Amino acid sequence: MATKKKPKDMKNHASGKRKRAIARVTLQPGSGKVIINDKGLAHYGNGLSRARIQEPIILGGQTAKKFDFMVRAIGGGASGQADAIRLAIGRALAQQDPKLKSTLMDYDRLLLVADVRRKEASKPNSHGKARSKRQKSYR
Repeated sequence: MATKKKPKDMKNHASGKRKRAIARVTLQPGSGKVIINDKGLAHYGNGLSRARIQEPIILGGQTAKKFDFMVRAIGGGASGQADAIRLAIGRALAQQDPKLKSTLMDYDRLLLVADVRRKEASKPNSHGKARSKRQKSYR
């Protein structure tokens, strides 16, 4: 069976993960708006988070301005969600325009490839964090 080519104006879905945060993005034809959890980008997070989220959109140039980005982010903290959103938008743009893939990869590999580092699990009989040990007293 031959594979069908998607028309350039259809919806496109992608997802990204960072630590405990998960972001799902839907690209649909539009004017370049970014909506995150039913809020505009201008009302999401702090300035650093907004700047990191805008990186793939700025690199996308004219391709990114043809689409609206509808993002749903859950879990994690503010920084983890921002990086998950950034990854999801980068992947969606790379699916839409394969020529952008090398541009995004040259700028920052984490725009296309997930950062697999996670929180280390706490061990049995360790008190508190994953690598903490009980304090010894030699009295």
